[in-house]
Amino acid sequence: GCVLQAISRAPLTFGDDVTICEATMIRPSSHWKGNLGAGLVMGNRSSIGAYSYIGCSGPITIGDDVLMGPRITIIAENHNYSDVSRPINKQGVHNKGVTVGNDIWIGTGVTILDGVTIADHAIIAAGAVVTKDVQPFAIVAGVPARQIRSRLDGE
Repeated sequence: GCVLQAISRAPLTFGDDVTICEATMIRPSSHWKGNLGAGLVMGNRSSIGAYSYIGCSGPITIGDDVLMGPRITIIAENHNYSDVSRPINKQGVHNKGVTVGNDIWIGTGVTILDGVTIADHAIIAAGAVVTKDVQPFAIVAGVPARQIRSRLDGE
């Protein structure tokens, strides 16, 4: 029940012991005959929860030992919109990519937007919208996500 669309400039690459739960979609290229996407690299022992969407039109790298809950959205694309005289859908897109480090827990319903790097050992609380880089060992929450604690500070 998953969709793995492998039409892209680079392959979809998965490490050992990866889990992709039901109804997940991994799409490097759009439905609308846009540019070929950049693909995905996913490390060892990482998992994507059910009903997630990974839009890897820009490059997405997911490290080792990453736990992702259900209904995660990662989008490595953003629309250009600066020319107000033209419709947004006629202005094209840009792709910075998304990097998710190692040993990261991403809670249910998290959205990670283009250009974000999540450093090793971080935790992203359920429902967060990540629009900026996340530091190592940070615990972030909210919309937009902000650091609420560090794992180094203890429980």
